[in-house]
Amino acid sequence: MAVAVNFSAQALRQRTCHRARACLPFDPLPFQRSCQLEYQKRMKEQPHRIAIKRQEKNKITINRGVSCIMSSNNDNDLIFGPPSASDTIKHFYVCINEKDLKKVGDYISEHCYIEDCSFFNPFNGKKEVMHFFNLLTRGMGQNVKFVIEHICEGDGFTAGVNWHLEWKQRQVPFTRGCSFYECSEEGEKIVIKKAKIVIESPVKPGGMALVLLKNVTTIFDEFPRAAEWFLKSPHIILQSVLKIYAIFFAPFVNPLVASYIRVWEFMARLLACAIKILLYISRILFR
Repeated sequence: MAVAVNFSAQALRQRTCHRARACLPFDPLPFQRSCQLEYQKRMKEQPHRIAIKRQEKNKITINRGVSCIMSSNNDNDLIFGPPSASDTIKHFYVCINEKDLKKVGDYISEHCYIEDCSFFNPFNGKKEVMHFFNLLTRGMGQNVKFVIEHICEGDGFTAGVNWHLEWKQRQVPFTRGCSFYECSEEGEKIVIKKAKIVIESPVKPGGMALVLLKNVTTIFDEFPRAAEWFLKSPHIILQSVLKIYAIFFAPFVNPLVASYIRVWEFMARLLACAIKILLYISRILFR
């Protein structure tokens, strides 16, 4: 007689589990063992990695500090070691903006030579150059400043500057210019030995200048010998023209020009007096 016995699945599962636990030794599976080994390895290497990260952070902080120092040097124009031509020219313009002629004179050589394209004759020697900068600083007043747009430095203590003038941080029209400086060492400092200044012209000929250039080059090509003679000694032709003017035209033109200049001087003085009167009245009314 067969007897059917029903075993619950829960009891069978518990027995199988207990038997498996009793028969099998307490050893983790290979996957679990590898995970544990990797975890222990990470725990051992973690302090070393933290130290490496801290060193990297310290390096980054040091590099940032160095870059900050370098940027602060560039912004504040601090000089470590002998100054260069560009640094000398920057400080030279700072002294001009401050109207400090004594410091300006420290940057000028005794045999300085400055050629300004706005003047007929160059300034030769420190005395003439300082007289020029004295007139310049007086004409600038208290609110006009030089602003350096670009500065580049070449070989042999040379530098080029692109600048303009500003009045209370507003650019003044027709005041852009370029200056080229040649410096030299005198003891432990660098001074300006030679300079050439080119200022923007208020007259804008545009296409007329190109037409004039074409006509002049055409004449030079048609008469090459005369062009070579003219280019070799243009001052001779200028002197001859001035002599012809002094003999034939000066006795008639000079009195007219002198009277014209006197009229304009009188008008300028009258206008200045009128402006002073208006300023005086405005001060009284708006007190």
